[in-house]
Amino acid sequence: MKIALLFGGRSGEHEVSLLSASSVVRNINTTKHTIILIGITKQGLWFLQNPSQIERIKSNKNAVLMIEETDSILSILPGGMRDRALVCLRKNTPSFLPCDVAFPVLHGTFGEDGTIQGLFEMAQIPYVGCGVMSSSLTMDKEKTKQVWMSEKLPVVPYICMKKGVFLVEKEKNRIYLDAEEKFGFPLFVKPCCAGSSVGTAKAGDRAALDQAVSEAFAWDDKVLIEPFINAREIECSVTGNYEVRSYVPGEIIPTHEFYDYEAKYIDPEGAALLIPAKLDKTDFQKLKELAEKAYKAVDASGLSRIDFFIDKITGEIMLNEINTIPGFTSISMFSKMCEASGLTYPELIEKLLLLAIERFNYRNALKTSM
Repeated sequence: MKIALLFGGRSGEHEVSLLSASSVVRNINTTKHTIILIGITKQGLWFLQNPSQIERIKSNKNAVLMIEETDSILSILPGGMRDRALVCLRKNTPSFLPCDVAFPVLHGTFGEDGTIQGLFEMAQIPYVGCGVMSSSLTMDKEKTKQVWMSEKLPVVPYICMKKGVFLVEKEKNRIYLDAEEKFGFPLFVKPCCAGSSVGTAKAGDRAALDQAVSEAFAWDDKVLIEPFINAREIECSVTGNYEVRSYVPGEIIPTHEFYDYEAKYIDPEGAALLIPAKLDKTDFQKLKELAEKAYKAVDASGLSRIDFFIDKITGEIMLNEINTIPGFTSISMFSKMCEASGLTYPELIEKLLLLAIERFNYRNALKTSM
């Protein structure tokens, strides 16, 4: 099978993508599959990468994929179909790269938000992960919460602020006062459409809140303000299209004040990962069932990681968010939770590829004309 692996991208999670994609390369069976490496720069330029990087990654557990800007510029033809969709322009001479499945290891904007999924749909290329609608919906934390609430699923309470409101002093202060009265300090601030804790902060007073909101608006035009919950952070991996499976939940125990970007990807001691999470039988089963319900509610497919809070005082379980292209780094929870359930990393990759083809074949058989 020819697999187009895309990494990098125009996102605040560009560097995380390089780490995740390196782990995927390290675990793909290259005797069975051919990998086409596609590096996307921070400016959004696509380049075909030298396949020698594959051996470099596989032979060194600490090696990380690099994006080399060469004369091998790559693009996708929306009407190309699998054999003619990937076009490489080398020295002004175009050539086609047949592709069986696209594997976008692209976190955040232009990778996890439905944009590239739409491109794959137009080009008729099977791809790993959620579809256009689900990817777009779940990238927006406010809209995701609204869907979950409509399904009567428990979520972390929130107030959403839009950029237009932030620019009007009176309206901005009204929102701040509302948040203070409803939740009290400290408060937690995050961009609506960003991942990996990019742009997130804890605020202990009004001045810190204003600063945190201002920083969050640098990443998105909508911001969530939530109560800072003294909670256990539990995660659950889910895979599947029409038959959904949840895996052993794990717990994140941060050594930082909260599970921020540095703790997730930079500091190897940033958090302890406890798999399985220490839960009684009732909560263990409830979390798995909630994860599957949350996954189905947003029409997810392929894979996702569902994140929960369990209030340390009340024991209340709340959905926090969903990640449709979760981290695949060596210290990421998604693959570790699958492995704890008996699904090894290489087997997980095979499963995701097969799910991509299954979903494509099903949707391709649907009628598009009378």
